[in-house]
Amino acid sequence: MRNIVVLDAPSNLGLRPPAPGAVPGCHKLAGALRDNGIVRRLGAREGGVVVAPRYDRGDWQEGDGVFNAAALAAYTRKLADRLGPHLAAGDFPLVLGGDCSIQLGASLALKRLGRYGLAAVDASADFRHTGNSAHVGAAAGEELAIATGRGQDDLADLDGLRPYLRDEDVRLFGLRDGDEDLPELAGLKTPAVTVGQLREWGVADTARGAVLSLESSALDGYWVHLDADVLDPSVMPAVDSPDPDGLLPGELGPLLGELVRSERCVGLNVTIYDPDLDPDGTAGALLTDLVVAALGGR
Repeated sequence: MRNIVVLDAPSNLGLRPPAPGAVPGCHKLAGALRDNGIVRRLGAREGGVVVAPRYDRGDWQEGDGVFNAAALAAYTRKLADRLGPHLAAGDFPLVLGGDCSIQLGASLALKRLGRYGLAAVDASADFRHTGNSAHVGAAAGEELAIATGRGQDDLADLDGLRPYLRDEDVRLFGLRDGDEDLPELAGLKTPAVTVGQLREWGVADTARGAVLSLESSALDGYWVHLDADVLDPSVMPAVDSPDPDGLLPGELGPLLGELVRSERCVGLNVTIYDPDLDPDGTAGALLTDLVVAALGGR
């Protein structure tokens, strides 16, 4: 039996404001999933909260690089410091975000321990960087680029460990068909499977094949990153950037289950769900059910 430890990482530092003067509500994700009984249903241990810095972009303007960069760097180290002892002890951290930039904390923690891979289940690759865009700024859309060494030094080279992930050690699932990053990822030999391909090839079979490649002796293990926007907006409208033609619950469930079932999977984070956009709580309940089922809870 896995020793699951639930740890809250309620950072929204990587997202743009949803409206002038407002802050992204995804920092409430952990509270919503806890309200749905995720700790009890998984029989998990309590890992506490890694308190995030205040969301404040100050006088940031386009062209200034990543906003909240100093706060993001400090939080990435803080989260990595908390995850490190759990990973070294063989615990399975379940990190409740937060926006996608929290994945940097896991990647840094794992790089400190060895060579690890990443299976990202996300509607987009989050691979924006200065080499392919003039609009770098929001780390939640750039964390994979940063983690693979494409980013400003104060985020991409913490502790002198750039890159935290190698391109060839990343697997992507659930990108929308026609995603603009697909050609670049192919050139880097980073496997990326779109929604259409998952349906054509079979969700479970595709996931099993990816897991086999991540179980390679070259890797010490791998982490799973789940962004709620991989789901279709018909069932998950409570995200900052809902994209049509996403996965349905009956597809995400088997995919996530296959990815986390391997003994080489060392942890999972959940991001982007925004309770402010889910007044009746149905999307949050669905997300909780999917995570609990994947990890063998009730």
